[in-house]
Amino acid sequence: MNYAEDSGRKNLTLVTEFILMGLSNHRELEVPLFFIYLFIYSLTLLGNLLIIIITLDPALHIPMYFFLRVLSFLEICYTSVTIPKMLVNFLSDDKSISYTGCAAQVFFMLFLGITECLLLATMAYDRYMAICNPLRYRIIVNRKVCLSLAILSWLGGNVLALIQAIWVFHLPFRGSNQINYFFCDIPPLIKLACSDTSIYELQMFTITMLCNFTPFCLILVSYVVIISTILKMASAEGRQKAFSTCSSHLIVVTLYYGSSCLIYLRPKSMNTLESSKVLGLVYTTMTPILNPIIYSLRNKEVKEALRRLFRCGLKIY
Repeated sequence: MNYAEDSGRKNLTLVTEFILMGLSNHRELEVPLFFIYLFIYSLTLLGNLLIIIITLDPALHIPMYFFLRVLSFLEICYTSVTIPKMLVNFLSDDKSISYTGCAAQVFFMLFLGITECLLLATMAYDRYMAICNPLRYRIIVNRKVCLSLAILSWLGGNVLALIQAIWVFHLPFRGSNQINYFFCDIPPLIKLACSDTSIYELQMFTITMLCNFTPFCLILVSYVVIISTILKMASAEGRQKAFSTCSSHLIVVTLYYGSSCLIYLRPKSMNTLESSKVLGLVYTTMTPILNPIIYSLRNKEVKEALRRLFRCGLKIY
């Protein structure tokens, strides 16, 4: 219990741990979900590790595949923040998470999520330079620039996530410690705060718009210019190749930003508990598991590198 009686009146004490309720009202679904999410997590790890290994191929040592390698590593980290704890909770009666553990989970989810937003914008810039300025592409987007852009994405994500996490965990949590969710996330957490959260909700909306809408606008502008440039190409083969290198990134951008906006920018009238749970599960697993599939199925160079990898593996065997 997180309260004590004092002179016949409840004196609420500070929360020292949280309970992740998950599907406590549907315990019969927990074991099937354990196996489903164990399978999804395994595929996510294997798929993204395979992308990292494939993009080490000397033929793929260009900026686009460097950023793809960073994205795959980021997806492995992101899913590892939430899914292992979810899997444990599906099979355990003890669904508690410490206050510090919850704060760490929120921080790393924000950190990796914001970093992905910035990295997707960086990848759009790379495609813009490759298609709209091909003669100077290798000079401008060199190895040093790629590394700097990747580091800036991680640093930007770290700073913005730290601000957000510090703000939310300065809210007073007293009384109920039951988070009706599968993992620690900001929307269900602020419902437990024992104070007016309207200012925080405004701040959360502002940072979400900054982290989501600003990179998305940059991506949108980049692709307007890219598509315009592609349509002006004389060669049909050149147009097809340019579209194929951009389509995978566009699909990932649509999936990521679409699911992110559904979670954090929905009107309160649509923000029902059950829909939030479903969207939370989809948001944390959809893009990480689909990224390797999208990039491997829609990219001829990746498929050729995969064939070379398997041929080398068979020769060694």
